[in-house]
Amino acid sequence: MSLDLVKERGVPLDDQSFSWKEIVGRPYSKLDVDAFTRVRVILMNGIESEQLRFLHVMARMNRELREPLARVRRIEQHQQTLVNWLNPADQSPLETTLGYEQVAIELTADIAQKEPDPYLAQTHRFGLLEDFDHLYRYAALYDRLEGGDANNITQSYTDIRPGRPTVVEHRHPLDDLRRPYDPQSAHPLSKLHAYILVAAEHQTHDYYMHVGPFFSDPVARQLYAEIASIEEQHVTQYESLLPPEESWLTKWLMHEATEVYTYWSCFGQETHPRIKAIWERMLQYELGQFRFVRELFEKHERRDASSVIPDQLPDPIRWTEHRAFVRQTLAKERELRASGTEYVPAAEEPQRSVRWRDRLNRDGSPSEAVASGYVWRPGTELAPRARDLAQSQQRSLQ
Repeated sequence: MSLDLVKERGVPLDDQSFSWKEIVGRPYSKLDVDAFTRVRVILMNGIESEQLRFLHVMARMNRELREPLARVRRIEQHQQTLVNWLNPADQSPLETTLGYEQVAIELTADIAQKEPDPYLAQTHRFGLLEDFDHLYRYAALYDRLEGGDANNITQSYTDIRPGRPTVVEHRHPLDDLRRPYDPQSAHPLSKLHAYILVAAEHQTHDYYMHVGPFFSDPVARQLYAEIASIEEQHVTQYESLLPPEESWLTKWLMHEATEVYTYWSCFGQETHPRIKAIWERMLQYELGQFRFVRELFEKHERRDASSVIPDQLPDPIRWTEHRAFVRQTLAKERELRASGTEYVPAAEEPQRSVRWRDRLNRDGSPSEAVASGYVWRPGTELAPRARDLAQSQQRSLQ
């Protein structure tokens, strides 16, 4: 299955509009929504957030494109609001956090399996094992603070078990940089994957930075701070895959193609009828925006947009569980570390990252404290021993 970016014209820019009732519609029900609907809502909020961030920065650097940027940006802002407001009010910040980590795991697992470039696939697997561990740490926090079973959110699609331990994920900044793909020879999927993961990780970082301070529990506050730091590392990792020599208009075109690709992927597999209709509408809007930017690109750069992204988009994201792949990756690559732009065994990790990590962890590790004595099993939430351990850890970290 493919999508033709030339034949599919979408909705013209001048016809893309919303009312407040459309922007602030009815949210999904957290009690009966499929976990992958929640995953898609979170991802598309991140895709829209990344687009807005990029278009604002681009406007500061391009005087002659400020007007078209402003036109598209306002529509994108309304689209992001519509998508983000699908989250229900009774879904706690911690429950939403579990959804964020499920996005990171299942999305990255699918991308890593389809990635045609071996180095990029390794990069995606490396980040996957770290996000996998984050879900486990937040599941322990969910048990501690709300007495909840994280599987009520993940719905058995995703394992809840340790990955590469968060305590060892902290690295020197130079060990989070990666080699960018070659813009001339890279497969279209390689480009789309990098743009998608930058958006997903940047959104996660920002969400944790926003909600973390509002927890009263000291372990929770520290855990959000710790994992937000790792998410910043992941943003650094994935954005360094994007070639810096690409022009602003090339990057804008790729952002639009990424939005088309992700909305198309959501529409194709959505099981919630009302939300499926939203994905279809947003896809038509994005196709119109892509055509608008394509014309700008070809006018200003005087080259065919097909040289950047082909007319036919590749197969969409597969919204399914990837348990076997994650387990296999965990067994083989849990002990890998980063050295500059390369991946090495733990024994070969640069001392600069070891020293960096030791300084951060010198007063203890929130991710280790929150999971002390915690093993996910059905029906173990708020077990007496877990409560006693939680109280003890809280006193030790105050």
